[in-house]
Amino acid sequence: MARSKSKSKKSSADKVYQLKVTLRGSKPPIWRRVLVPADASLLELHRIIQVAMGWDSTHLHQFVINEEYYSTPTEDDWEPVIDESKFRLADVVPAENSKFIYEYDFGDSWEHQILVEKILPADPNETYPRCIKGKRACPLEDVGGIWGYEEFLEALRDPNHPEHESYLEWVGGDFDPEYFDLEEVNKLLEEIM
Repeated sequence: MARSKSKSKKSSADKVYQLKVTLRGSKPPIWRRVLVPADASLLELHRIIQVAMGWDSTHLHQFVINEEYYSTPTEDDWEPVIDESKFRLADVVPAENSKFIYEYDFGDSWEHQILVEKILPADPNETYPRCIKGKRACPLEDVGGIWGYEEFLEALRDPNHPEHESYLEWVGGDFDPEYFDLEEVNKLLEEIM
């Protein structure tokens, strides 16, 4: 696959990608639909996903696209990775219906499937990135992956569960797995870009 470097400064893209980001293994599904400039770097896409999903960006991450690994290279990498800051979304997933993986927190292994639903002309009257829809709350950091999250929810639902009180204390007294605030996500997206 030929690779081209991204522009060093964000330009006004004439295209936007409509991406559906779905947390693998979540039942019912936890997902977000976002509009992202075609010229956003993969590093910028990482930041967008973090905000849209509700993660805290406290763990390592990587994109897996066409069996290639993109991330922020460090001396501690077990295997070499491609520098995500040098590649634009349009460079690595140029077509609609393309799918790739975004993994966050290698311990909990939160895998997200990203589907390029549409490539659209940018609306000069709109601000990007923007989240246009989503369902359900993001799991808490360090809850133990999708299985740990399921156990967490089970304990919250059952006042007799041995972990019920400690989990309630951990989350500050309340957690609604159905909660998603589109307006809040978009406010946060405005702040990062």
